Amino acid sequence: MYLAELAALEKIIASAGAQLRTQQHGSVTYQQHSFPLYSLQLGSQDSAAPVIGFFGGVHGLERIGSQILIGFLHSLLQRLKWDRSLQYQLESLRIVFMPIINPIGMALGRRANGNGVDLMRNAPINAAGPAAFLVGGQRISRHLPWFRGLEGAAMEGENQALCAVVQNQLLSSPLSIALDCHSGFGLRDRIWFPYAATRQPMPQLAEIYALQQLLIQCYPHHPYVIEPQARQYCTHGDVWDYLLHTLTPAPALQSASVPPHAHIFLPLTLELGSWLWIKKNPRQLFSIAGFFNPLVAHRQRRVLRRHLPLLEFLIRATHDYRSWLPQSIQRMDCQHAAIEQWYRQDRP
Repeated sequence: MYLAELAALEKIIASAGAQLRTQQHGSVTYQQHSFPLYSLQLGSQDSAAPVIGFFGGVHGLERIGSQILIGFLHSLLQRLKWDRSLQYQLESLRIVFMPIINPIGMALGRRANGNGVDLMRNAPINAAGPAAFLVGGQRISRHLPWFRGLEGAAMEGENQALCAVVQNQLLSSPLSIALDCHSGFGLRDRIWFPYAATRQPMPQLAEIYALQQLLIQCYPHHPYVIEPQARQYCTHGDVWDYLLHTLTPAPALQSASVPPHAHIFLPLTLELGSWLWIKKNPRQLFSIAGFFNPLVAHRQRRVLRRHLPLLEFLIRATHDYRSWLPQSIQRMDCQHAAIEQWYRQDRP
């Protein structure tokens, strides 16, 4: 089984040399085919350095997310040869990539992994209220989409690798941001933040709001709808909910309490609005890949470059987080403004 994205990633690894630190977190096997699970790091190895993590390929059908990240990684490595500003940034910043989390799903052209499990419904966390039927995660059958896995079973190997990367490389940092690239929802590109399991605010809501304001100030015409994921639908088993829950005390899932300022973790999901590609090219309806990826060459090139400003912005915002992270009274103001923007309609 050939996976073009994995071949491109391994070509980058082979040519990058010492400036790219590569770890293999085991492998996953389907029939007689084995696929490695890679994470890659650039920059500082100091545990006190801020960290930005880029993740993709959780759902095998959504190849465009992996392609965006692999192209961006290639660009960074080329710039490192001459770009002194990037070299300076990486002296005190760590960038982590895990662009192919579900290689078997990608090779087979399906959403789930080799065991038929939807990795973003697989974490041991349940929605606090009603989850969307089937879409929110189900245990009826692995032959139906959005299968969570068996009750009480360990998380799938791909998710264990993802969690290990986040826990070892991101959660020890004073500030870390994760961007997980997906596609397949709506006519607009969205940036979602937790929770998926509840419509209650996350503890780091003020920091999310401050980051949103920074993006608006720098890119007032950015194309993204920024909102909590649960505003669209609630799900069981979201891995980012699970990782955020392990960082904060258990009651934090139901409260908007102030997070410990020693470690702030901001997981984001870039959800590409793939319905727009279908609207522009209705023939994509006749291909399962067309629901999740641009199939016309010029449109794919446009998508690959469209999100580079966002990725660059997140690198700079992570590096200079002390300049925008809200403190004291400013944090309270951000919290109240965020409630007004995203949660007022959910309040009695």
